[in-house]
Formats: sequence, C-alpha cells, structure tokens
Amino acid sequence: MTDYAVDRQGHVRLAILRHLEASTEYTSNSSILVDVLRGVGLPSSRDQVAGECAWLAEQGLAVVTGDDAFAVVRATGRGIDIAQGVATHPGVQRPRPRL
Repeated sequence: MTDYAVDRQGHVRLAILRHLEASTEYTSNSSILVDVLRGVGLPSSRDQVAGECAWLAEQGLAVVTGDDAFAVVRATGRGIDIAQGVATHPGVQRPRPRL
C-alpha cells in the first residue's frame, strides 16, 4: 500500500469516528457514511466503508450490527476519545484542533 493510501485510510477512519461522535447516540449507518465521506472529500465505495467499519470494530473503536448491505455503526467510548483527540490509535489520523 502506498503512503498516500495509508494516509487516506487514516483520514477515512477519523472522518467516520468524527461523524459518529456528532451523531445522536453516536450511531449512523453505512449508507449515510458513504455520503458523509463524499462530502468531506474522501469518496469511498460501500465496500470500502464496510471494510473500514469492520476494522474500527476489530480495534474496539466501534460496534457494527446488520450486514454489508445495511450496517449500523456505533462508536465506543474509546472511539469517541479518538474522534475528540483525547486518545490516539495507530491507523487513525490524529485530529487537528478544532477552531
């Protein structure tokens, strides 16, 4: 994987966690996440979003229920800490300070 691909992956993961942090009950679905990522300049396919959500779940940063066609994703407390920049995790871009 190229350096660009690795950096992009970290940004995608952070964007997902930030969206979950801002969402009611820290929850969203994969269809909305596709639109959110497109809106922040990180266009991703449904398969890519499903893969990133599965990775976040494996790391204990999110919980995924449902299936690849319609997955529901909820951030864990650790995932919220990372979205807020309180904690870090390898593979997730560290957020810049919000102004």
